[in-house]
Amino acid sequence: MEAAMDLMRRISPNQSETALSALLALLPHHSSELLSQVDQPLQVLMDGECAKEFILCEYNRDADSYRSPWSNKYFPPLEDGSLPSAEMRKLEIEANAIFSVYRDQYYEGGVSSVYVWEDDRQGFVSCFLIKKDGSKTGDGRRGYLHEGSWEAIHVIEVGPEEDGKAHYCLTSTVMLSLTTEEKPSGTFNLSGSIRRQDRSSNVKVNHMIMLVGGEERPLCDMFKSFEKDELKDRNRVFEIPFPTTETMAMSLSSPPMILSYVLVLAILHWQPPRASRKPPDCGT
Repeated sequence: MEAAMDLMRRISPNQSETALSALLALLPHHSSELLSQVDQPLQVLMDGECAKEFILCEYNRDADSYRSPWSNKYFPPLEDGSLPSAEMRKLEIEANAIFSVYRDQYYEGGVSSVYVWEDDRQGFVSCFLIKKDGSKTGDGRRGYLHEGSWEAIHVIEVGPEEDGKAHYCLTSTVMLSLTTEEKPSGTFNLSGSIRRQDRSSNVKVNHMIMLVGGEERPLCDMFKSFEKDELKDRNRVFEIPFPTTETMAMSLSSPPMILSYVLVLAILHWQPPRASRKPPDCGT
């Protein structure tokens, strides 16, 4: 299992589904562990009730159906599917509305979804997902990308702790895949992913109660932390692949080809959320 997880950490995001299927066939007795620990490319489904797309993940899945955060219904229809409590549902609706503004301002399109549910430790868990498709057939195409996507998964666990404080654990995963097809350079692919975890015990219990109660200000504070974390994740993803690729191109290619690779690298430098943009106005 350790070797399988080590392999998946080195697999390109656009090949992870094929690799995971092969591992499931080789290690059927570890299927539940693999499916729960390996992040796969995000899929999107249309909510027929609201005519809105939503993102599929393990957190909104029940059997072979997925719950939409917009209508709170399962697609395909599922009887007796698990649903969040009224309190969690209220928070989920508010979070989706604000997160949609965040997505439009910083990603200029794409699909986002937020899922909130109670855990077994008198706390709650929220999952924030964003998928931006920059492919030539996608609505968020940039430059001359043939295929491209930015997918982010943020899972926040909030639970009570001693001394009047609650702890939280933020696990963030970012998957990036970029492909160009140009005559001078041919097909060029650059992909990568990063996963990191942040823990803190500095959240007061009354802050958590305000969150569950539906106050918008803490949600905005949460999105500000997303902004910082996503910028950090973006920089970490770009720190190794781009400089390494540029060094290889400069050392191995002839001058005309160097110009082609420099052009490709410029195209691939997809600018993510900028800190200078105004965050969603959620009130004071």
